[in-house]
Amino acid sequence: MSDSGEPVQKKAKVEEQSKPVEDCCEVAEGALFGLGNPLLDISTTVTKDFLDKYDLKADNAILAEDKHKPMYDEMVKNFDVQYTPGGATQNSLRIAQWILGKPNLATFFGCVGKDEFATTLLEKAKASGVNVNYDENEKEATGTCAVLITDNLRSLCANLAAANCYTTKHLDKNWDQVERASFFYSAGFHLTVNPDAMLKIAQHSYDEKKTYCFNLSAPFLSQFFKEPLLKLLPYVDYLFGNETEAHEFSKQQNYGTEDLKEIVKKISEEEKKSEKTRIVVITQGSDPTLVYKDGEVKEFPVIPIKEEDIVDTNGAGDAFVGGFLAQLIQGKDIEDCIKCANYTANYCIRQSGTLINDKADFK
Repeated sequence: MSDSGEPVQKKAKVEEQSKPVEDCCEVAEGALFGLGNPLLDISTTVTKDFLDKYDLKADNAILAEDKHKPMYDEMVKNFDVQYTPGGATQNSLRIAQWILGKPNLATFFGCVGKDEFATTLLEKAKASGVNVNYDENEKEATGTCAVLITDNLRSLCANLAAANCYTTKHLDKNWDQVERASFFYSAGFHLTVNPDAMLKIAQHSYDEKKTYCFNLSAPFLSQFFKEPLLKLLPYVDYLFGNETEAHEFSKQQNYGTEDLKEIVKKISEEEKKSEKTRIVVITQGSDPTLVYKDGEVKEFPVIPIKEEDIVDTNGAGDAFVGGFLAQLIQGKDIEDCIKCANYTANYCIRQSGTLINDKADFK
């Protein structure tokens, strides 16, 4: 463990074999823009006792507290860990680039430290074809996320560090890259960092009649960051989440129902700035994905997978969104977006994290 409380950089190598991207689509350079928290994932398989020791749940995502800080050192010292590039928004953009096959269609902003982890993140993101523009913080180390795998489920515990230091000054300095984009995406995790920057981008999207996409990301965001979430929601054209996140949002909004289809409908009907109907996409693991569009809820089955073929579920939701966005920015319909989202999610759960080890063959 370093003096800053970050895990030492040893004992495992970052593993990813990104394939060279090729020109295969007509999307304009920089069409997709993402703002999020760039993190280096530290992954390993643990026991339930280990989760209990640090008061963690098997299928959840939280921010690290002081009680979790010793965990990172214990992971690196006592487990066979794997370092992979992470952060929800960055993951989704990497997956979208993988599907699209043409470099620099997606641009990503976030904050890192000036260290080896930042160098690794930059190399892997660029290898995926993403145009990365990091805000650099000289005082904080690059953020990390513990990915604790138990029985094919994952518990995420993020130590944001430098990722928590993203500045609006960096956004303003590079505003031309925002103006160039037509589609915007942020996971809800950035609400804990710089909601003003998110709102500024969302306002631009509304003013210029572009498309803004957002992810509920974790139940705690609806609980503890409800105010900035609700300020952003009127600008959201596409909202993503899973069933747990949707139920927590419903609880916080006092919808008074456990019926997920009714919840999806109510989320779509929340206040909206533009006249475009908000499309809500809620995944349910192996159960059908629910999509609310044009006044009705549709169900889309996922691709079946055998239990023995599941490596881990870390990043599956990010991959789902990445596949969806890859089709959305090409002007494809919902059916095609979901089809690609299912493909990328299915691919992801057969890998460790969001590693990209093959050339995409989605058709």
